[in-house]
Amino acid sequence: MIRVAFLRHGRTGWNREGRIQGRTDRPLDDEGRAELTQFAPPPEWRDVELVSSPLSRASETGAILFGRAPRRDPALIEMDWGAWEGQRGEALLAQGAPGFRPIEEWGWAFQPPGGEALWMLRERVAAWMAALERDTVAVAHIGVMRVALAIATGWNFEGPAPFRIRRSRLYPIRLQPELSAEEPLRLIKRSEGMS
Repeated sequence: MIRVAFLRHGRTGWNREGRIQGRTDRPLDDEGRAELTQFAPPPEWRDVELVSSPLSRASETGAILFGRAPRRDPALIEMDWGAWEGQRGEALLAQGAPGFRPIEEWGWAFQPPGGEALWMLRERVAAWMAALERDTVAVAHIGVMRVALAIATGWNFEGPAPFRIRRSRLYPIRLQPELSAEEPLRLIKRSEGMS
């Protein structure tokens, strides 16, 4: 059995402002770093392969939580949001930006102007997962995680998602012998003690 556990990066200033980050390399903010130092991975995931998106907010998250630098992999970079990067999703909806719509109405054809289509991200993430040969933690972005969990659950970005992505949780996906999403695992509070 091979599994990959996805973890969302810590908070940045743009996260707090509700801005679409995409591939803009926004760093963790001080509060985000402080939040991460309170947690550690569950014991069964501490010593597995550690990989992150090449963006600094993901690689730094991995280094803080695991105490070692992750291997950066371009396959885990966030979706390219093109002209919408740096914008607030709520503002784009309110302005009636052509093509911008709630996630429950995206479908795999969704594509920001000048950005990456969702189906392209699906192909990239599926190929990356299929090539894994050992248990791995992937520190990534909410877009990459949504697509990975959509692949594992059969969700097609139409209607409500069958999962909710939260910080301070690992989202394991069993890759072999059969692709399936497992229950999320909470990170361990360092104050609770670690073995």
